[in-house]
Amino acid sequence: MKIGVIIQARMGSTRLPGKIMKKLQGKTVLEHVIERVKQSKLIDEIIIATTTHGRDDVIETEALWCGVKVFRGSEDDVLSRYYYAAKENHLDVVVRITSDCPLIDPQILDEGIQYCVNNNYDIVSNAGSDLSKRTYPRGLDTEIFSFEVLEKSFAYAKETYQREHVTPYIYENFNNAYYYKNDIDYSKHRWTLDTDEDFLLISEIYKHLYHGEHDFYLSDIVSLFDVKPELFSINAHIEQKKLNN
Repeated sequence: MKIGVIIQARMGSTRLPGKIMKKLQGKTVLEHVIERVKQSKLIDEIIIATTTHGRDDVIETEALWCGVKVFRGSEDDVLSRYYYAAKENHLDVVVRITSDCPLIDPQILDEGIQYCVNNNYDIVSNAGSDLSKRTYPRGLDTEIFSFEVLEKSFAYAKETYQREHVTPYIYENFNNAYYYKNDIDYSKHRWTLDTDEDFLLISEIYKHLYHGEHDFYLSDIVSLFDVKPELFSINAHIEQKKLNN
């Protein structure tokens, strides 16, 4: 069984263009994401799935420099980008991550993979479409599903939002989804990168916890917020974009 992480990435973000090439403590956001994902003990491959647009050449260069594979496909049909990236790399299990999550937690990643591999779920997620089941901070999101499920979604998903966001068709048409939850609900936290305020918060977290090694995870970041509760207010007012936006 070959398990691969596919990280979708592009420079053309609508809210914060070029965000994944911004620097945190001397490294790009994308490099930090890759370094953290590499700490997973269960994955066999990391693929950066970017677009064929010329402005995304810099993403390919950065990804190859970081020692991971690159697949280039449709900018708007992200579902097809995932399908062809997984097919080209002969993946049996696909782990979906977005490149705007420089605090992604490899320990949580491995927990989700174990649930998926050891059980017969259609999709395993700590995020997903049902917000009432979210207990992890936004920015630690991961979704795991088989290539078979991805292939069916690729074949049958017709709505624009189902093609742009990869997994809506799975949640809407497969019955066996598993949401894994944290013992404590930290869903109020926003650790993803989509706005200037998000970048300011993440920069503060890195300033306090990153000292050349990715040795800080969920509990360490929460402890930082306990000591410095003012961090929460930096981006607490930011609303997540809706699927149809």
